[in-house]
Amino acid sequence: MLREPAEIRIGDHGQVDLPLGLLAEAGLSPGAELFAFSDGDGRIVLRRAEDAVRDLMENGTL
Repeated sequence: MLREPAEIRIGDHGQVDLPLGLLAEAGLSPGAELFAFSDGDGRIVLRRAEDAVRDLMENGTL
């Protein structure tokens, strides 16, 4: 669960920089491979690529 919300902006080229603290809370580090998808209602979900692939193979869902 996110402890401290982080306000971020989408840059001119559509890129977003995530704070290192947020990445650390999620167990991610710079260079990690992620899958990104829209979950509707204005939400974008980022998942570790290995977790997403495993869930797709085992359950057919992300």
